[in-house]
Amino acid sequence: MLAEFGNFPMMFYAAVDFRNRLCTKLFPMKILMAVSELAPYVKTGGLADMVSALSRELCRGGDDVRVLLPFHGSIAERWRRDMRPLEGPLAVHMGEERWARIHELIEPGGLRVYFLEHHRLFERSGIYGDCYGAYCDNGERFAFLCRGAIDLTDFLHWIPDVFHCHDWMAALVPVYLEMVARHGPLSHSASVLTLHNMEHQGYGDRSILSTAGLPQWLFRSDALEACGGVNFLKGGIYFANKIAAVSPSYADEIRSAEGGFGLDHVLRFRGGDLVGILNGIDTELWNPATDPHIAAPYALGNLGGKKICKADLQKSCGLAQRPNVPLFGVIARLQWQKGLDVLCDAMPWILDSMDMQFVLLGTGQWNLEERFRAIARSNPGRVFVHIGYDEELAHRIEAGCDFFLMPSRFEPCGLNQLYSLRYGTLPIVRSTGGLRDTVKNYDNSADSGTGFLFNDLTASAIHGTVGWACHSYHNRPEHISAMISRAMAEDFSWKASAERYRHCYRWALEKKA
Repeated sequence: MLAEFGNFPMMFYAAVDFRNRLCTKLFPMKILMAVSELAPYVKTGGLADMVSALSRELCRGGDDVRVLLPFHGSIAERWRRDMRPLEGPLAVHMGEERWARIHELIEPGGLRVYFLEHHRLFERSGIYGDCYGAYCDNGERFAFLCRGAIDLTDFLHWIPDVFHCHDWMAALVPVYLEMVARHGPLSHSASVLTLHNMEHQGYGDRSILSTAGLPQWLFRSDALEACGGVNFLKGGIYFANKIAAVSPSYADEIRSAEGGFGLDHVLRFRGGDLVGILNGIDTELWNPATDPHIAAPYALGNLGGKKICKADLQKSCGLAQRPNVPLFGVIARLQWQKGLDVLCDAMPWILDSMDMQFVLLGTGQWNLEERFRAIARSNPGRVFVHIGYDEELAHRIEAGCDFFLMPSRFEPCGLNQLYSLRYGTLPIVRSTGGLRDTVKNYDNSADSGTGFLFNDLTASAIHGTVGWACHSYHNRPEHISAMISRAMAEDFSWKASAERYRHCYRWALEKKA
């Protein structure tokens, strides 16, 4: 029967795409992003980068996008100077009225950023915790952010079409929206929840419902209750109109027991409303042709500057000045998710059997920090480890290395492999989540691919794949050159992904209607 219609499915989706593009041009959307961090103002990881880049791309497309985040105590003075406090206090209705102040910063591209000031909740050195662990009142802190997102709209006299909330910290926004907006100006506003990392879900005691001003009937298995407590992310998944994961593969993985971290059954239940939208990158910030942090610019078709960047990185890191030895890089949080404990197990074997150099930039679990420091002490001139985070060094590693290692246990999307592809630094990644979606495995018989993939997270698999990359580097340099060209030609800008989010917003609005 379908054969009679020829390319009907393709024509249908093309028509839907045309309709959505036309709607965006004729009727720009109003979107409020609710998030716990936003680059460049305050950042601990890829969440801040993603929301920042997506918001700016949507603005460039004509949408009215505004972002609300806490006024964290760690926000630097240089950003505070650009803010202006809005007149009057914001009433945040968490059972009883609480009061906050809103500061506004308007970026050159038109993005409006609102900072929610509440000294007791947010005037701290950390975003989620300190050296003693997570803050014990994080439930109250981020419930305040979520309810603040709802009440901000009345304060501004601005009604968004879509509330776009990110991870557990903003996951109560759809819950509040359902509770308070059944009638009135927000009754037609939809919600979209993006899942960046299912490992973190926002657990709390049942008492948080009273603190947040939410009804007790939400403490049930098809709302916020989980394992006898309250789970913010679970509530957001149940109540959001649409749910997005940050890559297509991750959208599939989180429906499994292994990837769902206890919420796989909820995600299977909401599976018809769950989509996977691959993150993009800021191609202006991450551009080897214009990057101010690297020793020399370079671009596809003119890679001379990459050799200079490699020599500069070797010199500054105290590595032997050897242009023909493969240099491997890692930039990561030193945590269980990233699989770096297994890389530590493999490193002595790799260093004993291969002529290679290694650079790592990261911070996290103290035992992993010490293990990598010990490897560096045992291998002077071959291994350099910097514990901490340095934005300039991150750019120089991406530009100066030949290969980039990401042996993640799971990776919702990943950004560093995208930076690496853009900088012609071939990724070596485990085949999971967004890594599998973005890196094409090298096939030496067909001379194809943009990197090296492996399946099992074992020291043997890492050793074998690093050995495969080293062998190809020395014995098939023409294949490596071709892979670099293919990698740098890939397009992971936010333009296409932002358009997919526009489609998701319209689907959410259609469902709400």
